[in-house]
Amino acid sequence: MGEDTAAAAGGGGVPAEVRRNLEAVLMVVDQPVAEYDLAHAFGLPVHAVAATLAELSGEYTAQGRGFDLRQVAEGWRIYTRPECADAVEHFLKEGTEVRLTQAALETMAVVAYRQPVSRGRVSAVRGVNCDGVMRTLVLRGLVEEAGHDPESGALLYRTTSYFLERLGLRSLDELPDLAPFLPDDIEGLDDTGEHTK
Repeated sequence: MGEDTAAAAGGGGVPAEVRRNLEAVLMVVDQPVAEYDLAHAFGLPVHAVAATLAELSGEYTAQGRGFDLRQVAEGWRIYTRPECADAVEHFLKEGTEVRLTQAALETMAVVAYRQPVSRGRVSAVRGVNCDGVMRTLVLRGLVEEAGHDPESGALLYRTTSYFLERLGLRSLDELPDLAPFLPDDIEGLDDTGEHTK
C-alpha cells in the first residue's frame, strides 16, 4: 500500500470515507449496532470494521470529546461521556426546549380532563380536526392509546405517566379544576364529533 493510500485509510485499512460513514451511522442509531451488521452494510470484513471502531473509540478518548464510542453486549453505540452528564442534564432541564403549540396544549387539556377519549370527541370540543396534534402528543410520550370504545370501536386516548412527571403531579386528581369550563354536552357527541339523538 502506498503512502497516499495509507494516509487515506483509517483503522483496519479501511478508506477515510468508510470511517466517516461508520461515524455517521453510529450518530443516528438509537440502539447498539453489531460489527457484523456494519460490515455487511459497507461490504467490509468484520475484522476491519472491528479494528476501525476500536480505533475511533480510542481517538475520541484521546481527543477528550464529549462523547464516547463504546462496545456493549449488543454492539457499538455512541454515548455521552459520564463526566458530561451534569452539563447535558442542565441543558435538558434549563436549556432550549421545544415548547408545545397552543393547539397541542388545548388538545392535551381535553384528553387530561375527559380521558379516555376518542380523537373525534377531542376534535368536537376544540372545534377543529386534531388528528395531527394527537399524533404529535403520542410521539412526545404525553398521550397514549387506551384501548377501544366498546360501543363505537373508536380508539381511545389517555395521558401518560410522563405527562404527570412533566407537570409535577402525582396523579390526575391534582389537576386544577378546569373540567367545568369544558362543554357539558360532550357526552352527547359520537366519535366523529356529531351530536347523537
